[in-house]
Amino acid sequence: MCGNESAVTAMVSYRKFAYVYDELMEDMPYPDWIRFARQAWEKHGMPKTVVDLGCGTGSITIPLVNAGFEVTGIDLSADMLAVARRKMEGTPQGSRLFHNGGVRWVQQDMTEWEMPEPVDSVISFCDCLNYLLEEEDIVRTFRRTYEGLKPGGTFLFDVHHPNTLRRYEEEQPFIWNESSVAYIWTCERDDARDEIEHHLTIFAREDESGPGLYRRFEENHVQRSYDPEWMKSQLLRCGFRDVSCYADFEWVEATADAARLFYVAVK
Repeated sequence: MCGNESAVTAMVSYRKFAYVYDELMEDMPYPDWIRFARQAWEKHGMPKTVVDLGCGTGSITIPLVNAGFEVTGIDLSADMLAVARRKMEGTPQGSRLFHNGGVRWVQQDMTEWEMPEPVDSVISFCDCLNYLLEEEDIVRTFRRTYEGLKPGGTFLFDVHHPNTLRRYEEEQPFIWNESSVAYIWTCERDDARDEIEHHLTIFAREDESGPGLYRRFEENHVQRSYDPEWMKSQLLRCGFRDVSCYADFEWVEATADAARLFYVAVK
């Protein structure tokens, strides 16, 4: 979960959402995000220290830690971080790495994040920055990230292309129906702001061994898309010297057909 004023408002619902998040997101291409990061690092320098902004339940943080990187997972939601800690300690190396400092979990707003020392790379995947609903919050995150990087450090992130939010509205509703969790997902888009509100009604099974009772709760999440050229200009204005934008996990030029835009910014 990322940080901004609307995210703070959503924290109460995230206390429930955190504990079904991984099941709802099990088909997300986490290995592809990790592959993209590694390829970027091979081009621009392999890091030792990494910050994962909006780390959620650690689905990208934990594999990087287990691969030998020193990673700090930063998220606004204490419940998301609690799930991440449990997942980390459940891995073969988890308990040792947790206590030896290979991973740290920090509750912070991504627009104001800070570390004791600059780091080699900052990542923020899974459209995390789309949850920042004002231009000034994007700029604050870019500035803070620039300040938190060592010279030559990399900032890697992805966002939804503006056309992706339009497709969400056109293709809704979305329905997921499994034995342990189900949802109905609808969307409402604000064209003037390139903003979309996702409404989810989630049914989570209380006890797999019980009589099949489900707990219902509601989730509302708002995302905003930004013009790709504006994003690039703001990164350059903040001081990044080399900024590139790619499409959909591949090292190809981003066009209007792209679903996700991948930015690589070098300090």
